[in-house]
Amino acid sequence: MNVVLRNPRREIEVAGPMTVAALLTHLDIVPESVLVIQGDTLVTHDARLNDTDHIEIRPVISGGSA
Repeated sequence: MNVVLRNPRREIEVAGPMTVAALLTHLDIVPESVLVIQGDTLVTHDARLNDTDHIEIRPVISGGSA
């Protein structure tokens, strides 16, 4: 599968199938620190990903007004 990582932006290929949780573990990413998007859909950590999927992993950014 094609995985796009943000901050900094880079693309990698990862062999599937696997769950989102397994992908994050494989990439050594803390699950609570990111959002995982498959196509245009936000997916949960138990979602199954296939070899042909395009995945984007974005960091969770919080903020607010002062």
